[in-house]
Amino acid sequence: MKQSLHLRLGQQLTMTPQLQQAIKLLQMSTLDLQQEIQQALESNIMLEVSDDDGVRDLGGLVSEKKTENLDAITSEGSQTNMPDELPIDSSWEDVYESALAPGTNGVETVEFESQRSNASTLLEHLLWQLELTPFSERDHAIAMAVIDSVNEDGYLRSTPEDIHQGLQNQFEDLDFDEVIAVLHRVQQFDPAGVAAIDLADCLKLQLLQLPESTPFRKEALLVVTKHLKLLATQEQTKLLRKLEVTERQLDEIVTLIRTLDPKPGAKIQDSDSEYVIPDVYVTKQNEQWQVNLNPDIAPKLRINPFYSALIKRADNSKDNVCMKDHLQEAKWFIKNLHSRNDTLLRVARSIVKKQIGFLEHGSIAMKPMVLRDIAEELELHESTISRVTTQKYMHTPNGIIEFKYFFSSHVSTDDGGECSSTAIRAFIKELIDNENQARPLSDSKIADFLQAKGINVARRTIAKYREAMLISSSSQRKRIL
Repeated sequence: MKQSLHLRLGQQLTMTPQLQQAIKLLQMSTLDLQQEIQQALESNIMLEVSDDDGVRDLGGLVSEKKTENLDAITSEGSQTNMPDELPIDSSWEDVYESALAPGTNGVETVEFESQRSNASTLLEHLLWQLELTPFSERDHAIAMAVIDSVNEDGYLRSTPEDIHQGLQNQFEDLDFDEVIAVLHRVQQFDPAGVAAIDLADCLKLQLLQLPESTPFRKEALLVVTKHLKLLATQEQTKLLRKLEVTERQLDEIVTLIRTLDPKPGAKIQDSDSEYVIPDVYVTKQNEQWQVNLNPDIAPKLRINPFYSALIKRADNSKDNVCMKDHLQEAKWFIKNLHSRNDTLLRVARSIVKKQIGFLEHGSIAMKPMVLRDIAEELELHESTISRVTTQKYMHTPNGIIEFKYFFSSHVSTDDGGECSSTAIRAFIKELIDNENQARPLSDSKIADFLQAKGINVARRTIAKYREAMLISSSSQRKRIL
């Protein structure tokens, strides 16, 4: 095997740390960006949050302002009214009046966040009621087994027979009737219909908790216990014959049943609200749409003037070299923040310029648009536009919307134009919302309506869009009652 040397020429693109940081900041969401800024403030001594009281301009290098000495503003009275000697058992209130904020009236203020109740689960809600209900030790254990078997919707995961069999190891002489008796007591807990075996049992429990004077309560109980399948299949004729009522009375019975909750546990199963902070605000001023950055998405940063002045010593000590590195990193970080905000604002303005119809009339006027359209206009790469539009939100008159929502595919029209798939979904939803529930529109009929508007959409495409919006088929939407 012969050894030899070869000389090759080539070009290779290497990303500098500054470029890597710029790309990283560009694709971050608002929450991730705030965490990244906080980490930078903690690790870099040259960075600090500006305490400027003026307009918050993101990503800029702020000049230092001279602040007045707060100690000099202190009132003289607070310095001279203190007596030289005080009794041993005296208190602060004996000498000074309470300095409470106006409007407090002596009541301790509590932050709003501390007043929020913790998210509770259905299990915790049932256990809380269990502790308030007088049970014997034996019945308490049975009730615990029943509650442990309740799922998030409020139904039993296990049958009463399975619960009875599981408790026989704990109570050898346990009778099945005891389990049923405790189950009935648990079924009286809030919410109504909890610990039900099935849907019919859940609706029955809710009806039983209504006053006996409720109109059509008896007939509704008969429907949910014996004729629930007829109600589900909308067999009006059979229901009229079974119940021996008129059509108007049947409508009243069905209306009462529809007031019941098929998933009673879902309303107890709370979750913490997630709030979306918009990156830009879109407003209409003087008949023109204006796009502005949200000033609250990031703090205003600047270079610490005290530490930056120490670098002018011009020596090569280890500390000075470290501060120079920190200064350079701080400058790059602020520059990349400014670049991110500038790119975000440019993309947002370009989107608004192309989607004025959406801002004026809603989703039904959405125009088809792809990433390439914005990239070519702003002379940026499509990957850059993709990073900017990911997890970024725009506050519009139609709500807070993610940038990605404005990009959609298109279908052709009869006049040679294009229609956005988002607009087609809006058309479909509008048609279904206004349809006759006794004779709902089929996918073919919806396709014919769109064809009349000049939009060429196949029936299968209508079905795909309808399923994506979680809308049932025409046979499932049909309602006679």
